[in-house]
Amino acid sequence: MTTAQHSIASGFGARSTAADVLRGIDLTGRLAVVTGGYSGLGLETTRALAAAGARVVVPARRPDSAEQALSGIDGVEVEQLDLGDLGSVRAFADRFLATGRDIHLTINSAAIMACPRTEVGPGWEAQFATNHLGHYTLVNRLWPAIEAGGGRVVAVSSAGHRRSGIRWEDPMWTKEYDKWGAYGQAKTANALFALHLDKLAAGSGVRAFSLHPGGIMTPLQRHLTKEEMVDFGWIDADGNPTNDSFKSPEEGAATQVWAATSPQLNGLGGVYCEDCDIAGPADDADPGSAGVRSWAADPEQAARLWTLSAELTGADAFAS
Repeated sequence: MTTAQHSIASGFGARSTAADVLRGIDLTGRLAVVTGGYSGLGLETTRALAAAGARVVVPARRPDSAEQALSGIDGVEVEQLDLGDLGSVRAFADRFLATGRDIHLTINSAAIMACPRTEVGPGWEAQFATNHLGHYTLVNRLWPAIEAGGGRVVAVSSAGHRRSGIRWEDPMWTKEYDKWGAYGQAKTANALFALHLDKLAAGSGVRAFSLHPGGIMTPLQRHLTKEEMVDFGWIDADGNPTNDSFKSPEEGAATQVWAATSPQLNGLGGVYCEDCDIAGPADDADPGSAGVRSWAADPEQAARLWTLSAELTGADAFAS
């Protein structure tokens, strides 16, 4: 069976930085929307895009914190947005569309990870709702501006997608909740979202990508205990990093910036990337296999998830 999931020999790698992949690329006159663009990988993404000349809109659940984190970076504006609250998502989109501006790059970088089971909205599991449904609604509501910009949409997934496909019988994890399984499902949803969006949007000149940024110590780990991170081999008993494979934030931001801007991806879309290249397919039978699992690169499941997401949120820019 043929697959679009194969390396294009980009020349970049795991230790490339966001500045590396942007070298020689001028984003003057381009507008980017970066969720979570004030913390962790999102902050480094905002910094790199702004340095390349882009205007960056950072929707933030904590605008005051965002303003402080982004102080001193030119070309950035902060807006209020809580991805776990669809009313907030709609309000942000309406405010943005009222400005009449086009969006050239959309990077869905905000996420929560491995949190205790929490419900948002109408009883939705928080990781699925925030990481997937909030971003799904955001892109569909912003679609007029995204279509006019004719650029790219990037969904930040994770190697965590290998932990779970979509639990079609219970996507909100109302039974036997597992925080890592729920995170894995949400990250699979990010990959499937980009896969189907690309199918729907390519005719309008908009392409979509998903990616694994790599292992990085960021505030994303805030729901984990020190003991858990020691057990994973991430840190020692004194809190010092012990995993040499972990990336710096600048390296971690590189793949999403590459996916959003690289001319090497012109004419491509719907693929899952890692280490600044298109990833290969993973061996589903090998828990340690790199690449993308079959359940996160399945067009039929991607279409099914899109239908479910539209039913749950009432948003579908492509509905006939």
